[in-house]
Amino acid sequence: MRIPLLKWISRTLMSLGALLLLATLLFVGANLWVLGRTAPFIYAPVSQCVPAEVGVVFGTSNWTRSGMRNPHFHARMRTAARLIDQQKVQHLLLSGDNRTQAYNEPRAMWRDLSRRGVAAEQLTMDFAGFSTYDTLVRARDVFQLDEAVLITQNWHLPRAIFIGQALGMQVTGCVAQERDGAGSWQVRLREWAARVATLGDLYIWGREPYFLGPAEPIHTLPARTD
Repeated sequence: MRIPLLKWISRTLMSLGALLLLATLLFVGANLWVLGRTAPFIYAPVSQCVPAEVGVVFGTSNWTRSGMRNPHFHARMRTAARLIDQQKVQHLLLSGDNRTQAYNEPRAMWRDLSRRGVAAEQLTMDFAGFSTYDTLVRARDVFQLDEAVLITQNWHLPRAIFIGQALGMQVTGCVAQERDGAGSWQVRLREWAARVATLGDLYIWGREPYFLGPAEPIHTLPARTD
């Protein structure tokens, strides 16, 4: 009785090990695929970023849970303002979460960019950018963008660019640069998992955005190309 049980345990452990190895290979392979596909479209510093009429700024909280200023938020705002100042983009779409009256990412971005000298007529707020996927679908379908510069951190840009390109948009990324160490290993690990989930969203279960609504096209003058 003991020998068959040991054989069963051994086979079970071998099967679990094989499944774990397969899952690890798929996890790493999916990430490398996304990174490899999008690397040619990511630019830094701002002076090297590709001009476009509209820049899409991805929302995040301007404060951390510990009450400190969020370096990711301020790096995105700083980069977006520089793109406007250097006339790399003519307009900014501020897309983020507006889950409660007290938590409003687009409004916080608007206030910060206004303090940095960006004119109100160069800003459009999207209050239903609940995720990277939602932001890009709405940029295409609601705000009628087929081309844009995406503004966020270098660890977030591969997923954002991959989604935009999968949706048929012509997108490039402009890195919101911040000091070394600002992106914690937890954030980066979560992003690796999010890239894998994105492949499922796009190619397996056909994810739909939480909310679309009527079209609200953004009309701008062409960006300077010199």
